[in-house]
Amino acid sequence: MCQSLKMAAPIKKRAVNPLDNNPLQKKDESGSSHDEGSDGEDLEGQPIQEHIQVDFEGRNPCDSDFHGIKQLLQQLFLKAHVDLSQLTDLIIGQNYVGSVVKQSANDEDDDDDDDESDANDVFGITSVINLTDKQNLECVQQLRTLLVELCDEHGSDQAITFVRTLLGDDARPVGLIINERFVNIPVQIAVPLLDSLSKEIKRAKEKKMPFNFSYFIVICKLYKMEGTTKRNKKKNKKLQSSSEELEILWSNPEEELIAKEAECFFEFSVKKESDSGLSGQWLEDDEEMTPYRRVLLVPANKLDGIIEQVKKFVA
Repeated sequence: MCQSLKMAAPIKKRAVNPLDNNPLQKKDESGSSHDEGSDGEDLEGQPIQEHIQVDFEGRNPCDSDFHGIKQLLQQLFLKAHVDLSQLTDLIIGQNYVGSVVKQSANDEDDDDDDDESDANDVFGITSVINLTDKQNLECVQQLRTLLVELCDEHGSDQAITFVRTLLGDDARPVGLIINERFVNIPVQIAVPLLDSLSKEIKRAKEKKMPFNFSYFIVICKLYKMEGTTKRNKKKNKKLQSSSEELEILWSNPEEELIAKEAECFFEFSVKKESDSGLSGQWLEDDEEMTPYRRVLLVPANKLDGIIEQVKKFVA
């Protein structure tokens, strides 16, 4: 039970210092009302979500984070044939690169819910996996096969050639960036997490560790509004482009900026798979959001520039 203490490196205060004066918010899933005596619903009969102040911090992944990290990977990969247990072990084993998002120690002391499981303590994971150097691991082989098969099925001819050529060239190492968090964690936390990841990659490279990437692959979660296309056809052509932009909702907003720097991408619907990334009740007049995955291939030398764009975006 205490094996995690051996890997519990010093808390990464750097991952949240930029946010100390701007506590992050998260929605209370209990649906409690702000009004005393309420049943937790407003006059329209819809649940009310309470906003509470919660401070988060980044920490080195450790053994006790296993189930929490695996749960986050599950919401990304859904039913894909990938050994998520082995992938989680890999992330924890290279804990000198990457961070888990956890509630700050001060907030934990004030929390009465001491019986919460470890899985509920992990709110996000940001790390990178070397898909080239770690080919001997089954989970990495599964990831590589999955990417090729999905691209063959859903990508353009250009994307298929790009992905197959890149993954087949060991001289150009590819890193899979894992950037997962619960949907109610604000985008501001992306800045310290990505900034820390970039610095940790650079330190690992200085130590001649296998983190000298040529490209990064990022698998993004996004949602598209069903029925938007039909309405766009009825609108003036001058308005169509802006209407089409509004039909996409990114689970992690910063990934829209990453997408703009991608040299290649492909996407596919995961509607038939169980996806609870965007939870909540749909109203009768609401449009249903169809879940997608968009796979981005981004030159590694663009990471720092992307981080600067994210900083401006959240400012």
